[in-house]
Amino acid sequence: MARQRFGSLFAFLLYSLVFPFVNSQALTNDQIDQVKTRLAEGARQSWELGTRAQALIEYDVPFYSVLNDTSLPPPQDGPAGQLSEVFSIVQDVVGNRSRSNDDIQGPQPFMQDGSAADPASLGVAVLLANWTGLSSSDGLDYAGAAQDQLNYLLNEVPRTSDGAISHRVSQVQLWSDFVYMVPPFLAYYGVLTDNQTLVREAYNQIKLYRDYLRDDGANGLWKHVLLGSSGNDEGHWSTGNAWAAAGMLRVLGTIQHSPFPKSFKNEQKDLQKWVTEIMDGMYPWLQPSGLFRNYADNNSTFEDASSTALLTSAVYRHSLLSGVHRHLPDAERSRQALSAPANSSNPPAPNNSNSSLVHFTSNMWLTPVVNPHSYGVQGRESPEGQAFVVEMQAAWRDWVNDGSKGANGALKTGGSPNAIAVAVAAILALRLW
Repeated sequence: MARQRFGSLFAFLLYSLVFPFVNSQALTNDQIDQVKTRLAEGARQSWELGTRAQALIEYDVPFYSVLNDTSLPPPQDGPAGQLSEVFSIVQDVVGNRSRSNDDIQGPQPFMQDGSAADPASLGVAVLLANWTGLSSSDGLDYAGAAQDQLNYLLNEVPRTSDGAISHRVSQVQLWSDFVYMVPPFLAYYGVLTDNQTLVREAYNQIKLYRDYLRDDGANGLWKHVLLGSSGNDEGHWSTGNAWAAAGMLRVLGTIQHSPFPKSFKNEQKDLQKWVTEIMDGMYPWLQPSGLFRNYADNNSTFEDASSTALLTSAVYRHSLLSGVHRHLPDAERSRQALSAPANSSNPPAPNNSNSSLVHFTSNMWLTPVVNPHSYGVQGRESPEGQAFVVEMQAAWRDWVNDGSKGANGALKTGGSPNAIAVAVAAILALRLW
């Protein structure tokens, strides 16, 4: 009996050692509001606006997020008023579309950009505006804008010989970022219009991009930029890997919650496996600080909180959607690091001496971050990084509200080496006792 009681106590202690921070230390609501305010101030480029809209949906209106359990298509008479901040983004974009695109007619992006893919990041928000009838109050043609963006991608943007849509306008070039920008829009459009061909095209584009960018010699990490006459980047950019994982999860969630998941059983298995590949490739490179370097496997590059936040978010979403839990201890370590208060033993960066948090400035800009306009250079302020923090907090909240399932994921095969070492040592000690 004493041994049994000791075993129960030891199991509790083991859980605490392996996973000490579940439901503890997190950014406060006020801090997240400040993160969102900086995001609103900084987001100007197409992908920044699209990522901001997605982050707001996930955090403020999870009822409309494909990453939660709401069936798709969503009700057209749901709590649309809560989408007002999201809708203000697309109202501005769609309302200025003619001016941005020089009054052209027919296939066109939501806004002009050197990237063929980035404007499509606004697609889900535009589709939601149309679906919930926003045009009846403001007179803007959201349906036409979404149709033009879709036709632009499918019929105007150059492709590789095997059909991969280019990330760039001026040349056929593939960027890992694409997977977050385009396939979620294609899949969501397909579900809202009962068009399984479009949903399958979302999957096909991911498959093609993986065929090109996955690096078999780097444990499945993705290269950043391939093809084209200039600007290639064969390094394993951490944000690019996070973009790809997060984009695949959004497509997976769209399929799972659609009326036809049984028609895409194999595609769902592939997406789950491909997300796991990226995470398995990334997490051996997580630094003792809980952050990734800008290029995960290049120790000469700086640490980057931006990519860390997005991949952390993806781990919680992967747990919820796929039941894959083994990187949860690593995600918790990163989330704790990004939420950590500054103190004498863990001070903020020298240029943030007035901040009460290690990885945020006094007015809640995330730091350190990669320059979002120059991916090899450390920056000061990153709107996309702000969005990733909001997504991380939303994903963690949803995971906790779902019961923190898989919180003992470190004990399963494939957990982080440090967590497994702690678990194994503890189990051996119990057996020897």
